[in-house]
Amino acid sequence: MATNLPDNSDNQPPDAQAAADLVRQKVARIYGQEPAAAQEAAEAEHTAHRSKHQQFMHNLSTSGKDLATIQTEWHQYYQDLPADEKHQVWQEFYSNQSAVTGQAPAPVQTAAEDPHTLAQHKQQAVSNKQASGKPRKLREARSKAQVQSAIRNKVSAGGKLQAKHHLQSLLFGLGMGFVVILIFLFGFFNEVIIAPFIQPSRVAADTPLIVNSSSVAPTATPEVIIPKINVEIPVNYNGTSTNEADIENDLESGVVHYPTTALPGQSGNAAFFGHSSNNIFNKGKYKFAFVLLHTMVPGDTFYLTKDSKVYVYKVFSKTVVDPSEVGVLDPVAGHTATATLITCDPPGTSLKRLIIVGDQISPDPAGNTTASTPTAAKSSDSSALPGNGPTLWGRMMGTAAGKAIVVIILVAAFIGILRWANKPARQK
Repeated sequence: MATNLPDNSDNQPPDAQAAADLVRQKVARIYGQEPAAAQEAAEAEHTAHRSKHQQFMHNLSTSGKDLATIQTEWHQYYQDLPADEKHQVWQEFYSNQSAVTGQAPAPVQTAAEDPHTLAQHKQQAVSNKQASGKPRKLREARSKAQVQSAIRNKVSAGGKLQAKHHLQSLLFGLGMGFVVILIFLFGFFNEVIIAPFIQPSRVAADTPLIVNSSSVAPTATPEVIIPKINVEIPVNYNGTSTNEADIENDLESGVVHYPTTALPGQSGNAAFFGHSSNNIFNKGKYKFAFVLLHTMVPGDTFYLTKDSKVYVYKVFSKTVVDPSEVGVLDPVAGHTATATLITCDPPGTSLKRLIIVGDQISPDPAGNTTASTPTAAKSSDSSALPGNGPTLWGRMMGTAAGKAIVVIILVAAFIGILRWANKPARQK
C-alpha cells in the first residue's frame, strides 16, 4: 500500500490543500510506527498459521534475547519492509488483536489527530483563505445607537447628573484653581515666600568678633563683612547716580555705596544699600544680601574694607522708617564717623526700610579725613530711599505686552467659569 497521496496542490484551493496535508501526515504517522514488539510476539504465538512477519517475530521471541534487543531488531525489520507489507503487518495486527486481548485495539493517536495540531491546521487554513484576497469582516455586535448610549452613560451618567457629580466637578475646579494660584503667587511674589528660608553663605563664619582692624585681612575687592549673619559681600563704590533704576542695576553686583554719602575713613555718614530679598527671576546673585540684617542689635559689629584698610563699626541704632525718610543718609549728630546699612523691610517687600547704624571704632576716627562733598546737601537729591527690584508682576504690568497677556488670561478664565456654570443646565 502506498502512503503517498497525489500532489496536485497547484490546482487546489487553500482549504483543500490544508486537508490533503493533514491526511498525508496521518498516513505517514500510522505506517511510520510499527506495532509494539510485545504485542506482536503475543499475536505470533496465538496464531496457528503464521505469516512471514509473524514467523520472524516468533523466531525472535524464542531466541532467548532480552526484550530491548527484540524490540530493536523488530524495529529494524519493520523499517526495511516496503509500504504494502507494512500495511499487511497492521492488517494482521488489527485482525488478530481481539483474539489475543479480548478487545479491539486502541487507535494509534497520531500527531495529526492531536487537538493542538488540528487547531494549527485550521488556523493555517483560515490564514490561507485571508491571504487569497478575501479578508474576514468583523461585525460589531452592538448598533450605533447602543454604542452612543454607552458613551453617554459613561461620561454623563446617562445625562442625569447627581449632586455628587456636581460636587466632584466643583472640588476638581477649586483644586486646580488653587494650584494655579499658588504657581502665580510664587512666580510673581516669590521674594516674599522664600525669604524666611534663605541662609547666607558661611564664608564669614570664622571672622573673629574682635574690634580692631588687624582682625580682618583686606582683600583686593572692597567688601562688607557681618560675622553675625555670615555675610561677606563685595561693595560697589563706583556708582555716581542716585536714580533708583541705576542703583537697582548696581545692586546686581553686590552692596551699593550711596554716592552722596561719606566714604569709609572720612568723617560723616557712609550709607550702603543691599537687597533683603529680590525676585529670583531678576538678574544678580546677591538678591538676599541683607535678608538677616534684622537680627542685628546694638553692640554687634561689622567690617568695611577699602583701599587695603579695614574699618570696624559697632552698632548703636536700629530703626524701621518709611521710604521717604531720606534724612537717614545725613551725618548723625554727635557721631564723628558712622556707617549705615539699609535694606527693605519686611524682607521681600518695599513697604519700609530697615536702618542699622554703627560707630567707627577702629581705626580711631580722629584720624579720618573730611568728606570731599557736603553730604547733607546731596542727600536731598532723592525723594525716596531705593527699594527692592521690581517683582515679576510689576515688570509684566509695566509693558503693553504684559498687560495684554493678563487681559487674555482673565477673559479666558471668565469664559471658562461661565461655560462650567451653564453645563448642568444644558445636560438636563
